[in-house]
Amino acid sequence: MDKSILDKINRYSQTELNENQVFVFNVILCDNDIDRDSERFSDDALEQLKSLFIGKTGISDHNPKSSLQNARIFDTEVISDPCKKTSDGREYKYLKASVYMVRTDSNRDLISEIEGGIKKEVSISCSASSRKCSVCNCNKNTSSCVHTKGKKYGSQICHTVLSDITDAYEWSFVAVPAQKNAGVTKHFNADDISIKDCITNSFISDMQKELHKDIIRLSFIKGGEPCVRAMRLASSDMNINQLLELKKSLDDYGSESFSSQLFKNHSSSEYTEFSTK
Repeated sequence: MDKSILDKINRYSQTELNENQVFVFNVILCDNDIDRDSERFSDDALEQLKSLFIGKTGISDHNPKSSLQNARIFDTEVISDPCKKTSDGREYKYLKASVYMVRTDSNRDLISEIEGGIKKEVSISCSASSRKCSVCNCNKNTSSCVHTKGKKYGSQICHTVLSDITDAYEWSFVAVPAQKNAGVTKHFNADDISIKDCITNSFISDMQKELHKDIIRLSFIKGGEPCVRAMRLASSDMNINQLLELKKSLDDYGSESFSSQLFKNHSSSEYTEFSTK
């Protein structure tokens, strides 16, 4: 592990930690795409969240009990993806966080679940003082308008643009995040894997297994055990492109029925405060 990473981690520890004592992983906290609740963060909001999430703790299901605090963010970065566009055609950007956990007996199972892809999806809670309608620019925190989120007006789908972020409280592992892309990520660099390696049968097999896991999880959430059985049978002989399309269909299906995992207007008194060194 690079010494600069340990230096950043040790800003938050009372004792000097070494690389054998910590588990480090990356998380996509949020992005600038329109989410399941027909809301999105502005690019400026991502930059504000980048600063605000440094040092914030990770919990489960937005439950602020101290016993559920299990990880902490030690670095953040806003990344632009030139190969990807948002659903409304803008340049795609996302907020990536580097997270550490201290290896203990009590969190051994959680670390195994993260490494195994079981604990993957995340959601954030923050406060946005501006929530503007994408059609008329009305700030819904102070007034209302006639436009309905998710409804098409002319050539655009109405959604709410979140900006002027005043605080970030925590991030949580959840079952269904409001933002489809939010979650634990794998990281490869030029030293880890080459372009040639990416197209080997082993790599393709790993991708297919990961997609099958996501499809089965989404099937259970959307339709329970009968849906799981049907999707397991339907997807058994699919190639990667077909699996990706099926996963996207499951992601999109029934999204309006889900409640938001993204909390925007809670007062900070509802959350445990954390101090940093």
